Amino acid sequence: MRQPAVYIMASGRNGTLYTGVTANLARRVHEHREGLLPGFTTRYGCKLLVWYEMHATMLHAITREKQIKAGSRDAKRAMIEAFNPNWRDLYGDLA
Repeated sequence: MRQPAVYIMASGRNGTLYTGVTANLARRVHEHREGLLPGFTTRYGCKLLVWYEMHATMLHAITREKQIKAGSRDAKRAMIEAFNPNWRDLYGDLA
């Protein structure tokens, strides 16, 4: 699944959130889940894919990521709950 995407990983419902951008969502989420790359998501246990949005170009995805990161935590929570009210791990839906 090679398509630019913006995504949010969480440690749990209302837990720590991480917003990222990638060209291959399934691969990148797998890396977060397995702790393959050291960093924020490994340190804070952000292993659940709770929100994502696909984009036509990487430039659009990066612009959207910056917009989301500039927003408040409450705005991110509202966005997640509108898309995924139960904070279900969406990783299995990527196949």
